[in-house]
Amino acid sequence: MDLLEKLRQVHLKFEGIARDLEDPAIASDLDKLRLLSKERRVLEPVEAAYHQYDRLTRNIEGAREVLRDTRDPEMRAMAEEELRSLESEHARVEEEIKFLLIPPDPNDSRDSIVEIRAGTGGDEAAIFAGDLFRMYSRFAELQRWQLEVIDESQGTIGGYKEIAFSLSGTDVYAKMKFESGVHRVQRVPKTETQGRVHTSAASVAVLPEVEEIEIDINPNDIRVDIFRSGGKGGQNVNKVETAVRLTHIPTGIVVSCQEERSQLKNRNKAMKVMRARVYEKAKRESEEKYSAERRSMIGSGDRSEKIRTYNFPQNRLTDHRIDLTLYNLAEVMEGDLDGVIEALRVADRAERLMKVE
Repeated sequence: MDLLEKLRQVHLKFEGIARDLEDPAIASDLDKLRLLSKERRVLEPVEAAYHQYDRLTRNIEGAREVLRDTRDPEMRAMAEEELRSLESEHARVEEEIKFLLIPPDPNDSRDSIVEIRAGTGGDEAAIFAGDLFRMYSRFAELQRWQLEVIDESQGTIGGYKEIAFSLSGTDVYAKMKFESGVHRVQRVPKTETQGRVHTSAASVAVLPEVEEIEIDINPNDIRVDIFRSGGKGGQNVNKVETAVRLTHIPTGIVVSCQEERSQLKNRNKAMKVMRARVYEKAKRESEEKYSAERRSMIGSGDRSEKIRTYNFPQNRLTDHRIDLTLYNLAEVMEGDLDGVIEALRVADRAERLMKVE
């Protein structure tokens, strides 16, 4: 199948979605409407490329026809110049389209649940987990995403033993999915009196947020425990049982939430995380069963994999998956992650393009 035919198929799919969105029955189904709108947004760049590529193809054929039919030297010279320009533009657009036609990750347009856990390193690991949370919070602000804390357990002298939060906005998972893995820090802790550099670690898990209609969790499979919150919330926080713990009995997945004063709000937040974890577990098991390529360089999401080192004495960040080294760690910790994430996305696209070709 040639490139233009592939583009035509995407074009037909795009038109089909456009028709569905005009259907009154779908317009009244908000969940279906949201899913179709997201799919259309993913296809929009390919739809635009189709029209551009089709126009260039027709113009090239027109210029060649002029060359075949005319004997006028001036007209031929003009047609030859136009043909060279069109063919150059055609080749450029063709390379761009090859990347656009790489099958997208269906989760890229989703919002995300992010979980950060302190690893080896004791109190320093908890402080580093807090630093990572601040870094992602600043990055979210720069991306104009909405961040909402779901659950947290604070460290003894600062930071977090673990913290879970949601991120909502445009292409959240597409950018954040590369953050899954073990993050290692090398620096002199505040508690160190002799100036020695210590190494600590924290793990980050990024889960795509899923809609209730996309995954079927039987309510009978969920055990609900209510307890008194031990976190922030004012003088009533320890007097009223508002904290919620959900246990998914078939998988053993446990989710707690105590950030809100309302038991219902805590339950809804916890259920959001539960859906994401159950979905991710099912997806991981399916991929491991049918594809040994899951643990490739980019996007494996394996928490045991050390993906990045933050060396504070040298102001150096190293991403081990693509051998990327930057000397702007201070800026990165303030949320300037665009350069790192874009390099990972480029490497990911190149890797996937090789498999497609």
